[in-house]
Amino acid sequence: MAIGREITELQEKLGYRFSDLSYLENALTHASYANEQNRRGAHFSSNERLEFLGDAVLEIAVSEHLYTTYTDCSEGELTRMRQSVVCTETLARLASELSVGEYLNVGNGEEEHGLRTRQRVLANATEAIFAAVYLDAKAKGSDAWRTVILNLLKKETEAQAAALPDAKTRLQELVEKDGSATLTYEVTGESGPEHEKVFTVTVKVNSNAVGEGTAKTKKEAEMIAARAALSLFGIS
Repeated sequence: MAIGREITELQEKLGYRFSDLSYLENALTHASYANEQNRRGAHFSSNERLEFLGDAVLEIAVSEHLYTTYTDCSEGELTRMRQSVVCTETLARLASELSVGEYLNVGNGEEEHGLRTRQRVLANATEAIFAAVYLDAKAKGSDAWRTVILNLLKKETEAQAAALPDAKTRLQELVEKDGSATLTYEVTGESGPEHEKVFTVTVKVNSNAVGEGTAKTKKEAEMIAARAALSLFGIS
């Protein structure tokens, strides 16, 4: 049913082989095409319901990945990363890389108005495709849908993580706004045997303690202390 290139080619780009191709065909059916065919007495469903599910599937896959991978990030940092990864611009860019527009079934009237290249249409179709993968994988008792989504968005996720300043950097930038303030990290406690040391670090602005962190390494303890300080200053 897909217009243009064979639908099997899209499966290769996705890195997933469908057991039930109807899921993918549905994901590639724009409402304009479904409505046009239904007026002719056919029975077609648009990809709008799949888009609804795909939005949720995408969010849980990305949220879980960010939570388990970037353990030093605060809630606010994780939220900002997720928003960038799942936004319309990112999904439309991914759709362009996969040539999703070339596989879409669209109505004849919309064909003339460049619907295949519209950012919102491409982003929505991408979400629908994610839902299609999810439903097909779940029917097989597989969690492969997570891998597919995260592999496709890996480049964007890593780029967002690399661009995100860590808590120590953000705290340093905050303190530097006051030319008279000095930021220091002090190890204020150690416990445990030599091979399993636990360190407590206190971060101070001038002589005032503004945050404390405890961890198995001094570096991690400093990061936790910095996040505590940022929280104290009302920064998530």
